Amino acid sequence: MKFVAVLVAVLAVAAAAPQRNPEADATVIKNVLDNIGTDGYQYAYETSNQISAQEQGQLINPGTENESISVRGSYRYLGPDGVVYEVTYIADDNGFQPQGAHLPVPPQ
Repeated sequence: MKFVAVLVAVLAVAAAAPQRNPEADATVIKNVLDNIGTDGYQYAYETSNQISAQEQGQLINPGTENESISVRGSYRYLGPDGVVYEVTYIADDNGFQPQGAHLPVPPQ
């Protein structure tokens, strides 16, 4: 009986121990940043755990009352279900407009 109690205690301690997070070991394998001041910017990065993103932004109608910024980009990652998810987007005067195979499509 003591053996069973000790075995249960050891298993409980092992189950309660912190689990190793594979995300903690991810490294950056690509990092690009180009900040071209008031004319715009672009960046891109990629990590060893299959996360990546890229974005470009530029000033539209500079110096006018209609001045705004237009952004285009995308990001992708490997989900816990083993599926690679990718979202492309535009953000401008019409708001944030994401697209992805896994995203619902609004009614037309």
